[in-house]
Order: sequence, then structure tokens, then C-alpha cells
Amino acid sequence: MSEKKNILKDKSFLFAVRVAKLYQHLSSTQKEFVLSKQVLRSGTSIGANVREANNAQSPADFVHKLSIAQKETDETIYWLELLQAINLIKKEEYESLQQDATELLKIIRSSVLTLKAKYPKRNS
Repeated sequence: MSEKKNILKDKSFLFAVRVAKLYQHLSSTQKEFVLSKQVLRSGTSIGANVREANNAQSPADFVHKLSIAQKETDETIYWLELLQAINLIKKEEYESLQQDATELLKIIRSSVLTLKAKYPKRNS
């Protein structure tokens, strides 16, 4: 039996690979460790939270994990903007990574909004 295709899982994993390669590049060629570690942490956390969401215990837990992934994606975009603004990454590299991150953010945000509408919090 083949596993159902999970676009968000696949895209977030591939994005994490790109971010890890960016970190390797920045730490080895630019000798930059602080900002590159921040983008590595947030950029790889997206996929980890998507994976956690896929194993959620409830719809609320699923939304919570995806909400964390959404925050991590937005944070990653911030670090990419900063790295580009101080010329540690080239404009083309920034634009490509930023485009991928923005696409992930849109998918995650849409999923969160859809799920919140489908499973509204119950007032006790």
C-alpha cells in the first residue's frame, strides 16, 4: 500500500534541506555562526512541526502544531531578510529561499484557517 502524497510534508522537508545547505555554506565560507544558526533552527523546525502535526492526538493538537510551523516559517523569512540585507546571501539566493518559505507559509496558513473553521473551539 503506497503512502498518500503529503505536499506540505514534502515541501517542508525539501526546504529544511535547502536551509541546512545554506547553514553549511555560511558557516564554512563566511564564518558566520550566530545568524546562520538561527535560520537553521527555525527553517528546519517547520518540517519537524509538520511531522508532529501529522501524528497529532486531536484536531486541536493538529492545529496547534501547524500554528507553530506557521510561526517558524515567518521567523525563517525574517532571518533570510536579515541575511540578505547584510549581504551574507546573494539576492538570487534570498529570493529563491524566500519564495519557497512564502509558499510554505501560505499552505500552512490556509490549512490552519480551514481547520479552525472546521473545528471551532467549544465554549464550555
